[in-house]
Amino acid sequence: MNEYDYKNSENDNARERTSGTGTPAVMRNIFGIIMIIVYVGMGVLLLINYFGWSGDWAWTRYVVGVMLVIYGIWRAYRQIKGIDTSY
Repeated sequence: MNEYDYKNSENDNARERTSGTGTPAVMRNIFGIIMIIVYVGMGVLLLINYFGWSGDWAWTRYVVGVMLVIYGIWRAYRQIKGIDTSY
């Protein structure tokens, strides 16, 4: 193996650990998990009326809460299946 081949194999290993944007894959996965927790958690907080919203527009908290939970589940599915990666 000559020096050129060694450098190419080294670059291939580095490419496996980072995404297309240069972000390390581990950090990308951690951020994805944190965002799933934020979306689902915020949706649940809205559904249980944690913030005490009332009045004519109180129904919007149900709509937004359900949408956040659904989006969090969708992101979790994509995270588990590996669809989120853009290598």
